[in-house]
Amino acid sequence: MTQRTIEGRSGPLAGMKVVELAHIMAGPVCGLMLGDMGAEVIKVEKSDGGDDTRRMVPPAIAGESAAYMMMNRGKRGLALDLKSPDGKSVLRRLLRDADVLIENYRAGTMERLGFGYAALRETNPGLIYCSLSGFGRTGPYAGRAGFDLVAQGMSGLMSITGEGPGRPPVKSGAPVTDITAGILAAMGVLAAYAHRLKTGAGQEVDTSLFEAGIVQTYWQSAIALATGTPPGPMGSAHPLNAPYEAFETADGWITVGAANQTNWGRLLEVLGAPELAADPRFADNRGRMANRLDLAAALAPHFRRAGSAVWLARLEAGGVPAGPVLDVAAMHRDPQAIARGMVVEVDHPRAGATTTLGLPVKFSATPGRVHGPAPLLGEHSRAILAAHGYAAAEIDDLIARGVVRETAA
Repeated sequence: MTQRTIEGRSGPLAGMKVVELAHIMAGPVCGLMLGDMGAEVIKVEKSDGGDDTRRMVPPAIAGESAAYMMMNRGKRGLALDLKSPDGKSVLRRLLRDADVLIENYRAGTMERLGFGYAALRETNPGLIYCSLSGFGRTGPYAGRAGFDLVAQGMSGLMSITGEGPGRPPVKSGAPVTDITAGILAAMGVLAAYAHRLKTGAGQEVDTSLFEAGIVQTYWQSAIALATGTPPGPMGSAHPLNAPYEAFETADGWITVGAANQTNWGRLLEVLGAPELAADPRFADNRGRMANRLDLAAALAPHFRRAGSAVWLARLEAGGVPAGPVLDVAAMHRDPQAIARGMVVEVDHPRAGATTTLGLPVKFSATPGRVHGPAPLLGEHSRAILAAHGYAAAEIDDLIARGVVRETAA
């Protein structure tokens, strides 16, 4: 399905106006989540180069950053010089009737520009002001810059990720704190929006990469708080249930989640391994966890007897949760990902037909969708200014003086 237009937006947030003053990933994730659910997201970028993600190349498609296009599809683009008085005046006009502002600048930057929450609420008391940062807007680390790598290390995630004890610390392959912070921010915006619908009052929403990493440690924090001993890395295994990990087959790897007593019994039937059922070490989950390495070693030869497709078919027939270990490209081709609308084609004005990821939340009455491609730098500047009351001559003047940048589609 190819989608080009960003007008006539659909979804439960249709009619919400969001101004995104965010770059790289966490803030843009929040914006794309709201946009896919129907909000109009106006992405305000610096006029001299725009979002830094535009320069995260390779890869590029027809000269356009693939990373930028992924994070900013469906948004409208305005390129603005916020260091100039007229540029600030343009932004103030946009924010007068905005429902949401998303920003992820360093602490104090928005205040220095004159766009802190205290100033903006004077003219727009219903504004929901969403800040994303490395460590949050309060506390001893509030002024620190934050990156996903740093947040994964400080939140404990890198201490529980990797092959096992004694190995170097490993971060998750995905920037999980960036992405999770964006999702948490969108959740916070929606909660604040519900409050505003009841009271008319806006508020600040504040989350961080650090907190986004912390909430990923629920199981491991439960263990550490209960025992006083922090768990370490376990490869693909689970800290509370076994067997629940990846196993090598004759031609690849599969994951097996026999995480309760019923599925343990089913797994042994599929494997044809009655001797393991009689082994007292593996009689219950407590024993299997205490002897997890021995358990994995006992199961491994069985899985190596056949290929992944054979085992997956047998496990599904036997009622045991299991799946293949896919690379990202194979995931894109998976029929379930396609059926769920998670792989979507959009028509970019320069790159042409490109593929992006879809909305992971489905609504029965107000379905959201990807509303179009990422904007060129300043692609919608003229249209956005016109929609906010600027006359054609005023827009021409702002563009001529470099306050606003325009790029034709």
